[in-house]
Order: sequence, then structure tokens, then C-alpha cells
Amino acid sequence: MQTTKRRKLMVSFESDMSDAGSDAAAQGSEASSAKGSVLVFIALASIPLVLVLGNSMLVPVLPQMQEKLGITQFQSSLLITLFSVTAGVFIPVIGYLSDRFSRKAIIIPALIVYGAAGILAGFGAIWSSYSTIIIARAIQGLGAAGTAPIAMALVGDLFKAGTESKALGLMEASNGTGKVVSPIIGSLLALWAWFAAFFAFPVFCAVALAAVIFIIKEPSKENKPMKLGDYVKTVSTILKEKARWLITAFCAGSLGLFILFGVLFYLSEQLEKEPYSIDGVKKGFILAIPLLGQVLTAYITGSRIKKNGKVIRWVMNIGLALMTVSLASAIFFLNNIVILIALLCLSSIGTGLLLPCLNTMIVGSVEQAERGMITSLYNSLRFLGVAFGPPLFSWMMDISGKLVFTSVSVLSALTFVAVLLLIKPGKQLSE
Repeated sequence: MQTTKRRKLMVSFESDMSDAGSDAAAQGSEASSAKGSVLVFIALASIPLVLVLGNSMLVPVLPQMQEKLGITQFQSSLLITLFSVTAGVFIPVIGYLSDRFSRKAIIIPALIVYGAAGILAGFGAIWSSYSTIIIARAIQGLGAAGTAPIAMALVGDLFKAGTESKALGLMEASNGTGKVVSPIIGSLLALWAWFAAFFAFPVFCAVALAAVIFIIKEPSKENKPMKLGDYVKTVSTILKEKARWLITAFCAGSLGLFILFGVLFYLSEQLEKEPYSIDGVKKGFILAIPLLGQVLTAYITGSRIKKNGKVIRWVMNIGLALMTVSLASAIFFLNNIVILIALLCLSSIGTGLLLPCLNTMIVGSVEQAERGMITSLYNSLRFLGVAFGPPLFSWMMDISGKLVFTSVSVLSALTFVAVLLLIKPGKQLSE
């Protein structure tokens, strides 16, 4: 296996200006101050934010789209599913390309494709062409595959130790922030035109694109890229050697998002029913409450855990225990919307504790030459967890609300046991 000496680009967010300047200079970076560090953090955070907007911003306008285009609910749901499935399928391929060439060489064209496909979808809506919109959404999914998953690998290339976990926590918080604001943005844009959200994509992509091009200075690779055969063999060896905990971490991350968006889908449906009858922007603000708990927790967790294996182990297990207890308790309060929202906030906080720990372990345990593929496999499962959550929860909701929360609490408990027994951060980060 090829090994590389991890380069230091930046020091901790709290480091003094002279230390930040010397570390950045060692990597050929022009960021020689704490201000430069902040800009790099912001540039990285803009990438997952753009990714999240791809689905969440469209959800509020799907009913209008059905009416304007004369399509069924299933046809409108394909705009969400096709985007996520396409991204999930192509993420591993894009991950290999980012290891073969460079992270920015993938992220930059991916953002361009993402934004251009948004324009195509917008014109498809103006032309009342459902087929054009569907094709554009598939193209957007391809572009999405080269955004946040590759940015996660880039964080591992740029930072080390506590700064790495802080950057990953910020990216997870940015991901959650996008989920908080995107339904609200979508609802507000729909007041102007139901297809306005499509034309908003290139605007957000342009901002992220400028940040990536002009702010992020990617470190050069120390070794020549491996041949495809050697690369596949190396990645296979990594997966084999670390399979016991790595697959557990992949599944835990996917399950965390599956549960988060599944229960929020349940809450969204309940808010629209009697006696609440809450929809539109007001519903978006209510759904933002649990997500806000996840966002703040993810950022604080990433800032505090650094690469302390003992702390990571405690935080992960506390997060999963909190998810299990709060989701199990929700079974008894399905008819009390206030207590239910409070319990979902606790569950979201548990997710915010879990995900930055998993991200730090997965990114930090793999060398630069193979990091793109490993983080891409992880993100591919996360995508699929989000994609299949609402349909499965919809099926369970047709049976009963108790089935929903019994299922997710059992899944959380099983994940807690698996993480407790199979993931030992201190040992695995040292490897």
C-alpha cells in the first residue's frame, strides 16, 4: 500500500496568526492569517450547502408542479428520487477520479454541471416539458456526486488533528443548515413562480464555484497516481482490513440520516392534518426546529472532539443512546405535537453528536491517495439513506405512527450496540 505523509495546510481555528501563516506557507498557500483560515472554512462549507438545496428546495413546490404540468404524485417524486439515486450510483466513480487527478479538478466542473442542469430544468418547466425536467435532474445528480463527497476528502488533505474534525463538523452543520433553510427558500421562491427554484441553482453554484477557485489552495500530491489495477487492489485491501468497523461506520451514518429525514417526513405530514392544518412557510419554520438542534450540535461536536479517540467513543455512544431513548419515548406522545417536536429535537441532537465523529474517523483513517474513494462510498450510502427514507416511512405511516417510531428506535438501538462493540476510535485512528 502506498503511504503518504499527511501535509499540514493549516493549524487550529484558534491558532495565532504567525503559526497559521507558517503552516499555510508550507503547503504553498497564500492564506497567512486567521482570516484566511475562516475563508477556507466558509468556502468548504458552501459545497455541501449547494448539494442539500438540490432536493430540499423543490419539496414545497411539488404540489404546484403536479398541477401545472398535469403529472401524478409519483411522477413528481421522481424528481427527488432520480437526483439522489443518480448521485449515489456515480459517487464512487467520481471518488476514484478525484484520487486519480485532484479534488478541485472534480469539484469545479461538478458545480458547473449542477448549475447548468438547473437552467435546463427551468426552461423545461417553462416549456411544460416533464421529460426535459427529468433529464435535467438526472444530470444534476451526476453533478452532485462531485460536490460534498469530494469536499470531505479535500478536508482530509488540507487539515490535520483538531482542525480536520472542526472542518468536518462545520461541513455537517452546513449540510444541516441547508436542510433548515432550503424548504423556506423554496416556498418563498414559489410565491414568484413555481419553477423559480430551478433558476436559483446556478446562482448558489456560482457563489460556491468562485469560493472554490479563488480561496481553496489544494496541496499537491506527493506520489504519482496509481494505475487502476493497483488502485482497486489497494482500496480492496483497505476495505478488507478495516471492514469490521468501517462498514459499521458507513451504515451508522446512513442510518442516522435515514432516521432524521424519515421522522421529519412524518412530522411534516402530521402538521398538515387536522387539528393543526399547518403548511407552507410556517411549516418550514417548525420543521427547522429539530434541524437547528442537529446543526448547532454538529458544529460544536466537530470543534471539540479533535482526534481524541476516547472522546469520540463517548460522544458517538451518547448520541446513539439519545436517539434511541427519544425515539422510543415518542411512541407514547404521538398525539401531543409539542412533546413530539421536543423529542425529535433530542433525536436530532443525537444525530448531530454522531455524524461528525463518524466523519472524522472515516476521513482520518485513510491516506490521501485512497481518501476520495472511501469518503465517496460513505457518502453514497448517506445519499441512499436520504433517498429511501420518505418512501419507507410513508409505507409505515399508512399502517400506524407507532410502527414508525418502534422501527426507528429498534434500528437506533441495534446501531448503538454495533458501534459500541465494533468501533474503537483510539485504536482505529492510530492505525
